[in-house]
Amino acid sequence: MASDDIAQLADALSKTHVGDGELSYKGLGMKLDNAQSVEELVHEIEQYQGLRALRLEGNTVGVEAAQAIAKALESKDLLQRCYWSDMFTGRLRSEIPTALRSLGSALMGAGARLTELDLSDNAFGPDGVKGIEQLLKSPSCYTLRELKLNNCGMGIGGGKILAEALTECHKQSSALGAPLRLRVFIAGRNRLENEGARALARAFQLLGSLEEVHMPQNGINYTGVKALASAMRHNPELRVLNFNDNTFTKRGTLAMAQALRHLRNIQVINFGDCLVRSEGAVAIAAVLREGLPILKELNLSFGEITEAAALVVAQAVMDKPLMEKMDLNGNCLGEEGCEALREIMQNMDKGDMLASLSDDEGEPEDEDDDDDASDECTEDDEDTDMVKENGVNGKEEKIHTYKLHSQLFCTKFPSPNCDFVSQAEIMSFLSLGITCLNSEEAETKTAVLETTDGVLKKLLSGSVLQSYCFLSTLLVKMGLLKGEGKMKKVSVVPGQLLCLEHAVRQDYFPCHHASLLHTFMSKNTEALESCSSARERLRAALEKRCHDQF
Repeated sequence: MASDDIAQLADALSKTHVGDGELSYKGLGMKLDNAQSVEELVHEIEQYQGLRALRLEGNTVGVEAAQAIAKALESKDLLQRCYWSDMFTGRLRSEIPTALRSLGSALMGAGARLTELDLSDNAFGPDGVKGIEQLLKSPSCYTLRELKLNNCGMGIGGGKILAEALTECHKQSSALGAPLRLRVFIAGRNRLENEGARALARAFQLLGSLEEVHMPQNGINYTGVKALASAMRHNPELRVLNFNDNTFTKRGTLAMAQALRHLRNIQVINFGDCLVRSEGAVAIAAVLREGLPILKELNLSFGEITEAAALVVAQAVMDKPLMEKMDLNGNCLGEEGCEALREIMQNMDKGDMLASLSDDEGEPEDEDDDDDASDECTEDDEDTDMVKENGVNGKEEKIHTYKLHSQLFCTKFPSPNCDFVSQAEIMSFLSLGITCLNSEEAETKTAVLETTDGVLKKLLSGSVLQSYCFLSTLLVKMGLLKGEGKMKKVSVVPGQLLCLEHAVRQDYFPCHHASLLHTFMSKNTEALESCSSARERLRAALEKRCHDQF
């Protein structure tokens, strides 16, 4: 070893931190290629009695150097925490698994019982996961509490290997009566995609002990998100969920919302840059209304959320006493929407918790939609067409049909599935008779309103999430909310709005549901223009209902 290299190493080692059972070489930038280059480091490890934590991050370790360090670790049975992130910079990818196997074998041979393993920022790919596979399955990891593999490029293959290793570790440790209880899992920026996410979800469901899950930037879309959401439900102690920069869309967000209903210890939710969109935001607002009592942070930034949906979310945090930060930056609120959001937060005395809105994308541009007939109000012919289409003629037959539909739908709800497959059927049913509200036949009107009450009372008696999902679908069909996919909108008629007006005045219609509808109607003043009279009656009923809650 050249004298200047020895001097450089000696200087670096002089900065070594020693204390509290920890030996740290963190951030010294040492290039450790062979056994000679780590002689002093190895000597310090060997001489350290009661070593519990070893920090090697911020250096670069070659195979021979790793083997020498491993030799020194063979007697360190008290070692619990290995901080080994960013320690293979400039190394060939083929070298890293060999180095990791050497270090892992030493830990297993020493009988160490790890509680924390951090290998983040080591671009070792699937082969690197193979390098720690045996360690993760061994008794040395039966006690593992924190596993950090951020930015390791594991890919789908690495994710599957990792999931299998965790599953095996749990199986073997359970057989000894002390199952693996992993609390913190960090694996962002690993290109896990859906297959890797699904594999890990199965392991997470088995573990049931997770408190923090961080998996941002993994190219996961709704199928992987749904699998992860299902797994999260089986981890009741979860406090932090970070899935930033994956692609939820409506289906993934609904699945996550369902999971959140079962997680009362959540303090931090980061779904930023996840394409939550407005329908998803409404679902999250529903969960805020009925749960998440100790939530502190909510990130729904860069999700294509519009103004009305953002305001519904803001209203839902009103009763969250521990809330510290809400991030809705980078959405589609527009200048007036940003101001409205700031105002509502100030009025709730929560202005300080709202993050900057400096990157707002502005109001979304209107898109032409050939199927959009939501603002076409057909007052004369709609009822006749519907009656003919359904084979119903005459007052008695119509009344019988309304009651029959009411009985049918009331037996189906509430459903355990919040993403209602049959929302289109419900809207078709509601459209069947409500135009008859314009009829002079009192008995027909009564039948229509009783039928509406029967269905809506059942729908709104379920969870808040279920009823919010119904209302958001209703808003999409009325053209007040832009939905995903090709959901065909209905031709809105005055009877539909008058039917809603009646429902809003009933005790079964909660005030915050009325607030949701009112928010969307007030932010879409040009919608339903050709049904203006019925629209204004509904708006007045909503305003009164909202006022009653204060």
